[in-house]
Amino acid sequence: MNATPAVFMAASILLWSQVAESTARIAFAFLLALPLGLERGRYHGLGLRTFPVVAMAACGYTLLIADLPGIDSDAQLRLPQVLLAGIGFIGGGAILKNDQGDVLGLATAESIWNTGTIGAAVALRREEIATVLSGLNVIALLGLGWGRRFVQRDQSET
Repeated sequence: MNATPAVFMAASILLWSQVAESTARIAFAFLLALPLGLERGRYHGLGLRTFPVVAMAACGYTLLIADLPGIDSDAQLRLPQVLLAGIGFIGGGAILKNDQGDVLGLATAESIWNTGTIGAAVALRREEIATVLSGLNVIALLGLGWGRRFVQRDQSET
């Protein structure tokens, strides 16, 4: 009878360590998506709230699936398909076509898609991939956005 409290205590400690690790992973996914949300939120409807939430959701969903006992490899392979479809639906809402025929919102949609990958990478303990994806996405949005404006200005002068 004395073994029962010890077993309960060990299970409780194990559970809280898992909660702490999962919380840290979800928070890291949030932090990696925050610069993307800040950049997109300056000019677009999707931004500061959407990007971190997508990263957290992708991370949480991946954590749930990755640690399920008895899950087969086919089910694990379906996870990216479900994530891509769901995140693609959100990103599709960011793409608009104006009266002049210009397509707007592609960079936002692509960044949302990337944000889901960042969350999944953190959940799968591939923080180096998540960090590179986040950094390169910020560089693409900030640095290449300037390059796009330069090319557009140059084309309008010819």
